[in-house]
Amino acid sequence: MTGEASQLVEDSASALGEESVGKLLVQYSLPAVISTSVASLYNIVDRVFIGQGVGPMAISGLALTFPMMNLAAAFGALVGAGAAALVSIRLGQGRRQEAHAILGNTVFLNFVLSSAYALVCFLLLDKILYAMGASPQTLPYARQFMQIILLGNVFTHVYLGLNNVMRASGYPRKAMAMTLLTVGINVILAPLFIFVFHWGIRGAATATVLAQAIGALCEFPHFLRPDSSVRFHLSCLRPNTRIIRDIFAIGMSNFVILFCASFVSVTYNLRLAHYGGDYAIGAFGIVNSLANLAVMVTIGVNMGMQPIAGYNFGARRFSRVRKVFRLAVLAASSVTTCGFLLGELFPRMVARAFTVDGELIAQAVLGLRLTFAVYPINGFQIATSGFFQAIGRARISMLLSLSRQVLLLIPALVILPGFFGLSGVWLAGPVSDLAAALVALMLLRTQFHKSLTGTLA
Repeated sequence: MTGEASQLVEDSASALGEESVGKLLVQYSLPAVISTSVASLYNIVDRVFIGQGVGPMAISGLALTFPMMNLAAAFGALVGAGAAALVSIRLGQGRRQEAHAILGNTVFLNFVLSSAYALVCFLLLDKILYAMGASPQTLPYARQFMQIILLGNVFTHVYLGLNNVMRASGYPRKAMAMTLLTVGINVILAPLFIFVFHWGIRGAATATVLAQAIGALCEFPHFLRPDSSVRFHLSCLRPNTRIIRDIFAIGMSNFVILFCASFVSVTYNLRLAHYGGDYAIGAFGIVNSLANLAVMVTIGVNMGMQPIAGYNFGARRFSRVRKVFRLAVLAASSVTTCGFLLGELFPRMVARAFTVDGELIAQAVLGLRLTFAVYPINGFQIATSGFFQAIGRARISMLLSLSRQVLLLIPALVILPGFFGLSGVWLAGPVSDLAAALVALMLLRTQFHKSLTGTLA
C-alpha cells in the first residue's frame, strides 16, 4: 500500500471517532440500504409482474419456491460472505497473492456447490415441491419457475460471489452499480417476457437468470484489470483446502441464518396450506414482500451502524457508541413503523399491486393486518442484534437473530393455529416478534453496561 493510500485509510478510520455520529450513520448506511433493499425490490418486481400477468395461482406457486430460493442463497452466502471477509483480511495484511487465490477458490466453490444443488433439486423437483405444500393447481407454476432458476443457478452464485469480493476489496460503489444494473435489466425484461412474449412465469424466471448472468459477465472484466486490488488468474482456480476451510468457517453463520429462514418458509407454507389452502400461500408471498423490504432496509441501517460502533468501542469512546446505537434504533424503528402503517392502513392497496383476484386480496389483507400488528418493535430487535455483533458479542447477536427466526417462531407456528386456525398462522409472526423484542430488551439491560465497561466475559 502506498503512503498516500495509507494516509487515506488512516483519515477514513479516524473520521469514525471524530465526525458527527449522525452524519456518519447517514454516510455509511445509505449505500448499504440501497444495496440490501435492491434484493427485495428484485423479488417484488417479479411478484407484481407474475401476479398481474399470469394469475393468483402463479403467486402461490412462486411462494412455494421461497424455501428452495433461501437454501440456494444460504450456499451462496456460505461462500460469498466467507470469501469477502477473508479477502478484506488478507488485503489488510498485505497478502495480495493469497487474496487472488481466494477469488479463484470463490469462483470454483460457487460453480461446484451451485451445480450440485441445481442437479439434486432438478431431479427431485416435484417431490420437493409437494413436500413443501404444493397442490395440483400450484405445482405447475412452481415447477416452471424453479426449472429455469435452477438451470441458471451457476450464473446467480458466480454473480453474487464476485459482487461480494468486489465490495470487500475496496469497490463498494462499483459493486452497488452492478447490483442496480441487474435489477434494471430484470425490470425491463420481466414485463417484456410476460406481457409481450407471453412466456408466463417462465418469463419472470428467465428475466432473473439473464439479468444475473449479464451481471456476472460485467463483473469479470474488473477482476482482469491489472490495477484491480484482487485479480483473476486461471492458476488460482486450483482448490486450496486451507482457503476453502477458512471460507466455510467465516461464512457458516450466514449459512445457518439463511438455512433457518428456509426451514421457517417451509413451515409457513405447510401450515398455510393446511389451514387456508393455495390462496393463503399466495397471500404469504404478498405479505412476505413488504415484510422483507422493511427488514432489508433495517439491515442496511445496521450495516452502517456497525463500523461506527465497532471503531468507537475499540477506542473506548463509549458515549459515541451509545449515541450511534440510539440513532440506529430510531432509524430502524422508523423503517419498521412505515411497514406497520402500510400493512395496517393500506393493506388492500398493497395487495392490489400484486393481483386483481378478490379472494387472494382478502387473504392478503388479513395476513398484512395480523403480521404487521407489532412491527414497529422489530426495528429495535434487529438493531440490538446488529449492535452486539458490532462490538464482538457474536453469541448474543446470534441468539437474538435465531430467537426471532426460529426459536420463538417455529413453536408459535405449531401451537397457535390449533387455537385460532388460519389467523393463528398469521399471528405467529407478531407473537414471536414481541417475545424476541422482550428478549432483546432483557439482554440489553443486563449486558449493555458490562460490554461498554469491559466487564463482560
